[in-house]
Amino acid sequence: MDWGMKNRISRIIKPDTGRTVMLAVDHGYFQGPTHKLENPRKTITPLLPYADALMITRGVLRTCVPPEWDGPIVLRVSGGTSMVGESLSNETITTAFADAIRLNVAAVAISIFVGTKHEQQTLANLAKLVDMGEEHGMPVLAVTAVGREMARDARYLGLACRIAAELGAHIVKTYYTEGFDKMVEGCPAPVVMAGGKRCDTPLEALQLTYAAISEGAVGVDMGRNIWQCDDPVPMINGVRAVVHEGLTPQEALERYEAVKCECDADADKEEVIY
Repeated sequence: MDWGMKNRISRIIKPDTGRTVMLAVDHGYFQGPTHKLENPRKTITPLLPYADALMITRGVLRTCVPPEWDGPIVLRVSGGTSMVGESLSNETITTAFADAIRLNVAAVAISIFVGTKHEQQTLANLAKLVDMGEEHGMPVLAVTAVGREMARDARYLGLACRIAAELGAHIVKTYYTEGFDKMVEGCPAPVVMAGGKRCDTPLEALQLTYAAISEGAVGVDMGRNIWQCDDPVPMINGVRAVVHEGLTPQEALERYEAVKCECDADADKEEVIY
């Protein structure tokens, strides 16, 4: 692996802990202005100091993230379908590799859909992107998905993770499920856990994070469980406490509550000043 590739990966997966807290804000590429992400700039800005990396599209990156922010970008480069279309799996590469380089990103991200009618197409997209990544020293993150008729379990997600790694993905993103540790063991590339749908409580999201880290994930790429939370800054601090400090879910919830109190106090001060 070339120096440039190693350097970019080390910006995402922090060398001091070997872990990462990525903030996923790329949902609009197929969901449009989803809840709490209607105004990306408003949602993203308060969370930037706490995110190890942003997973984002080039349009939102250019319009909503200040170029002075020095954190790494994982650029979503696949798409071409929407949630109202016939099939989300009918994706293609939507961003020129030269544009990713112009944007100075740390990695590019693409989805694969195993067990769908567009499986071959999305796997070929990944292989093509890996070829370009190797040429330019750019890591590729593969996001795993499986067909609707297939259970989102260790058998099929583990299959998708292994295929992604076999095709050369440098990081693999997948969902937590029973047998997650076996999925990680069977994937030669580092695995980050996808946050998935919003959990009912902050504690539930912290428990999900703890389980994934305990079973071998190098981190999380969490979106809705952070920015759809009523208190997103305390939430991302709680997640960081689990990922980087090894706190238990209950200890991380205490961190969440402490940061929430600080945020509430700051808000009260601003209101008095105003």
